[in-house]
Amino acid sequence: MPITLPDTLPAIDLLRKENIFVQSASRSLAQEIRPLRIVCLNLMPLKITTETDIIRLLSNTPLQIELDFIRLRSHTPKNTPIEHLLEFYIDFDEIKRRKYDGLIVTGAPLEHMPFEDVNYWEELKGVLDWAKTNVTSCMFICWAAQAAAYYYYGIPKYPLSEKMFGVFEHHVLEPRNPLFRGFDDVFYMPHSRHTEVKREDILSCPELKLMSESEDAGVAIMMARGGREVYVFGHAEYTADTLGNEYKRDLEKGKPIHVPYNYYPNDDATKNPIVRWRGHANLLYLNWLNYFVYQETPYDLDKIM
Repeated sequence: MPITLPDTLPAIDLLRKENIFVQSASRSLAQEIRPLRIVCLNLMPLKITTETDIIRLLSNTPLQIELDFIRLRSHTPKNTPIEHLLEFYIDFDEIKRRKYDGLIVTGAPLEHMPFEDVNYWEELKGVLDWAKTNVTSCMFICWAAQAAAYYYYGIPKYPLSEKMFGVFEHHVLEPRNPLFRGFDDVFYMPHSRHTEVKREDILSCPELKLMSESEDAGVAIMMARGGREVYVFGHAEYTADTLGNEYKRDLEKGKPIHVPYNYYPNDDATKNPIVRWRGHANLLYLNWLNYFVYQETPYDLDKIM
């Protein structure tokens, strides 16, 4: 089944060129199917790029999905045309009375700041409060995973001596959990962050379950409320060139940055990167949608509690 998107969303043409099945909202109206309703709070600066990355993974499933993008009134992005936001994004205030099968909250380049200093922190807290009773399952990515863990459970973040940057090997700690169905014992995932959460803080919190970690990158995935909250501290959604673009951007800005770990052959940035994470990224999103959204959500959305 396809993912249903607004007719003119730029991601549609980009994904169709990759032979990914998406359909316009006008076509989906003719189908008598109760689609999954997913909402995404996109906090990344390059919103069109992130939209496409998320849609690419959500579309690789037999489930039909309707996807809404929301924005916060307290934050005006600088790198996305206001026309795009007005056409394709809904203010969070407009959906407060709605219920959704799933919520995705993306990362944001705010790791150096205390959470309370982020200008939209209070509004984000409102989204997290709303999600507790209005969404069947949430997936939090990178900074959003740190922010939600801090707000819900008081898990602190810690600064790293240097940026965690590259593609890292991870181990599954709960192989029987449906989130990892089809996973190999070892899988890869990109990371790009300046802060971390620590396993000992997670293990000391009985509400949290550590699901996957890396010897080099640390905590990778954790879960709470039986899968109603999934925390991904890396970037499974990254495409082949995302780390490379970040690397070149930081070099141009004169920021201290090393070649992304385990990304270019022989660390040679003149060569094409090796993609090691795509298969497991698709599995991660497929399993989340199937086992923690579709299998758990009520047919009547009003019954979500």
